[in-house]
Amino acid sequence: MVAEPIDPYNFRSPPMLVVLSGPSGVGKDTLLHRLRDSGLDFAFVVTATTRPCRPGEVHGRDYLFVSKSEFADMIEADELLEFSLVYGDYKGIPKQQVREALASGKDVIMRVDVQGAAKVRKLVPEAITIFVAPESEEELVRRLTERNTESDESLRLRIATAREEMKRAHEFDFIVINRAGQQDAAVAQIVAIIMAEHCRVGRKPVRL
Repeated sequence: MVAEPIDPYNFRSPPMLVVLSGPSGVGKDTLLHRLRDSGLDFAFVVTATTRPCRPGEVHGRDYLFVSKSEFADMIEADELLEFSLVYGDYKGIPKQQVREALASGKDVIMRVDVQGAAKVRKLVPEAITIFVAPESEEELVRRLTERNTESDESLRLRIATAREEMKRAHEFDFIVINRAGQQDAAVAQIVAIIMAEHCRVGRKPVRL
């Protein structure tokens, strides 16, 4: 099959859907906040969740905090691109948010858990997937433990799940190590990945 000719003088890459994922405690939220504050022209999709709002979180910025009844309505109306049950609470990506973000012509960044990333890959094979990892398992356990937001039993479950999720890193397009105290370096790597992907020839536009 012969590739279609392109005009390099007028080459324009279509907007991308970038999936930021990784185990609980790896720092996805922190990286997302720093990407928001970077001044770059990205569109961000806010995840809907039934879990309670944590101190410092803002509805509509960090998550869309909804009741389980409201989440069920979203499922029944087929309003979610993907959803998963995570540690007893539901999380999902509203389709309309993604469509509106892509229609803006901006690159769209969304944060999902490892389960959700697998579903997005099947539904949107054009998506760019980035796995965020800590520098070591010991660091991952330390971050989860220092949250101090759950019981010992729940913490053990979260650590065990995170260890299993780390084994799925090979399923992603890229891996970014989020080292303690070096979040700006991780953000710079994510931005570099996005910029490099915009130079790729033949990348197809995202279809939802």
